Amino acid sequence: MWKWRLTAVGMNLLLGVPGLVPVWLLWYYVSNGPLAELGWTSREANENDGMLLWLVIVVPAVVVSAVIWWLVNEPVRRRAALAPRAYWTAGALLTLVPTGVLVVGSV
Repeated sequence: MWKWRLTAVGMNLLLGVPGLVPVWLLWYYVSNGPLAELGWTSREANENDGMLLWLVIVVPAVVVSAVIWWLVNEPVRRRAALAPRAYWTAGALLTLVPTGVLVVGSV
């Protein structure tokens, strides 16, 4: 049981490294689109291609990343002997750790 829990922790931390790409794409899209319209952020000065092009890039990247994350986590979840809600929440948070480390490290 503990072996599978440690496997889940390590696996989700490792999945967070390539997961930096969809997280960055989501932030770039949201900060240049909806948040800029609300006045909460400022648009990138060189961004003049429109947001539809970004949706064509962001949606497939996020969907592929989420499907891979789910396919890798599903077999481990069954063996980890945790409640599904606790497992998926912990897995998602652990996957975001590399992004958090980079954000904190860049400040």
